[in-house]
Parts: sequence; structure tokens; C-alpha cells
Amino acid sequence: MAKHFYPAIFRKEETGSYSVFVPDLLGCNTEGESLEIAYEMAIDAIGLYLEEMEEAAYPKSSNPEEIELDKNECIVLVKFNKLAYDKKYNTKAIKKTLTIPAWLNEEAEKEHINFSSILQEALKKKLDVG
Repeated sequence: MAKHFYPAIFRKEETGSYSVFVPDLLGCNTEGESLEIAYEMAIDAIGLYLEEMEEAAYPKSSNPEEIELDKNECIVLVKFNKLAYDKKYNTKAIKKTLTIPAWLNEEAEKEHINFSSILQEALKKKLDVG
């Protein structure tokens, strides 16, 4: 999975908080009490916006130099990493059926091995997604 960068418009409000608008993702807006919180909220807002899309269908990022700004606004490139987002929010367990030889099942049960845990560890290692 690739990392995507979306230019976001950060507007400093009179209260000191920041409003955030992602022009490439119509309606993708958020806010934060500080610049750091606004940035984290922007990542979450982008994730929610893109959640149901296939990665190949993600909207293309605009050239930040072509975005017009008003007073009190600046462009911040927000990095979105789908894998990191999914690790944080898409933690729903999925039931899988697998097949192993009977003798291996018996030996594993004797040792009280947790099959789900072992499978998860092996898949993370195989996919290098620790």
C-alpha cells in the first residue's frame, strides 16, 4: 500500500484553533484546537473519506502551488497511509476457516496453542507489516 499526500488548507481562526479543508476530497473538513491536533484530525478525516474506496480509485492530489489561499490560510501536505489507518481503526476480527493435518492439530492442542494468535503473527511476518 502506498502513502498518499493531500494538500490541505489550514485556516487559523480567531479563537486560535484551526479549520482544515481538503480541496481534493469534496466535503472533507475538520478542525483542531492546535496545529498538531488539526493535522491528526485531517488524517482521520481523509481516512473516513477514503475508507470505502479501493486505493486505485483515490482522487489525485492537486498541485499545492495551484491552490489559492485567503488571509490566515496555509497549505499543509497531509500524509495518508492506508495501512497505518487500518491498523488503528479497522480492527474488527474476521473469522477464517483453515485446514491443517489432524496430527498437527493434536500436537498444537496438547501445547494449548492459540491458533488465531499464531496465524496473525505468521501473516504479519510474511507480509512484513509488524
